[in-house]
Amino acid sequence: MSDSELLPSGILLRSLREDDAAAMLDVHVRNRDHLAPYEFPRPESFFTLDGQRDRLRSIVGKERAGEVVSRVMVRGGTVVGFACLTRITPVPLCGADLGYWMDAGEQGRGLASAAVEHLLRVARDRGLHRIEAATSPANVASQKVLTKNGFVHYGTAHSHLFLNGGWQDSFLYELVLGDDPPK
Repeated sequence: MSDSELLPSGILLRSLREDDAAAMLDVHVRNRDHLAPYEFPRPESFFTLDGQRDRLRSIVGKERAGEVVSRVMVRGGTVVGFACLTRITPVPLCGADLGYWMDAGEQGRGLASAAVEHLLRVARDRGLHRIEAATSPANVASQKVLTKNGFVHYGTAHSHLFLNGGWQDSFLYELVLGDDPPK
């Protein structure tokens, strides 16, 4: 499977690279208020070029080790979204957690759904069995992305994550990719 794909509206979905630091800084600064309700509190260093370089170096290293799969959505040189599989766990679980976000100006175009679909193909190719995702109860758009891709809501985790200044509940979603034995 290729690590890049052309999405709707001419957006390129590709692997995250260390040299994406400036573009990632730009998208996070532009979307700071938009993403804040759904992210843990970020230190000010996160919103610096050095902070993004350190972060991307860590993510790319984890990808090389097989612990994560990370993709950026890019139009020209501008990052407009991000999707990832994290906490990739081998046998007996054979699972991962899914996360994604979109630039405020790019929502509603099917890009997050297409990126999630791509990551699910990657997960199947890697022999993963189960993918989980959590979303804020207020994030209806994210819930639609998940259900469009076959995820099923299976519960609520109360006081699950410290976001937006307080402990927040999360809706939990799961997708079982198949019943084949582990590779």
